[in-house]
Amino acid sequence: MITNNLGNKIAVMINREGMGEGSPELSIILVKNYLTLLKSENRVPAYICLYADGVKLACEGSPVCMELKALEESGCKVIICKTCLIFYNLLEKLVCGTVGTMLDIIDVQHNTTKIINL
Repeated sequence: MITNNLGNKIAVMINREGMGEGSPELSIILVKNYLTLLKSENRVPAYICLYADGVKLACEGSPVCMELKALEESGCKVIICKTCLIFYNLLEKLVCGTVGTMLDIIDVQHNTTKIINL
C-alpha cells in the first residue's frame, strides 16, 4: 500500500466521468491531467475508487485508462463499483482496475487517513 511521506494512506474517490463542473471535454482533460500528475509527481494514492458515472473512466474507450493502469503499476489499488458497472451495462467493458462492491469502498474509506473527493 502506498502512503505519502507522512505515512498517511490516501484514497481518491471519483464519482463522475471527469473532474470539475465544466464542459464534458474540459472535465476529461482535467481528470487526465490530475491522474498523470499523481504518477509523475510520485503522489500515488493507496486507492482510487470509481463509482456512479466515474466507472466509465475504467472502461473501453476511456481516455484515461493508460493513466489508471500506470497508477496501478505504481501500487495504487483501483476499485470499480460492480453495481455501477452493471447499471451502465459496462461489466464486460472494464479494461483496468478491480471490480469491487460498495463494502470494498466502505472498507477503503475506513482504512485510509485521508479521502479526496473529485
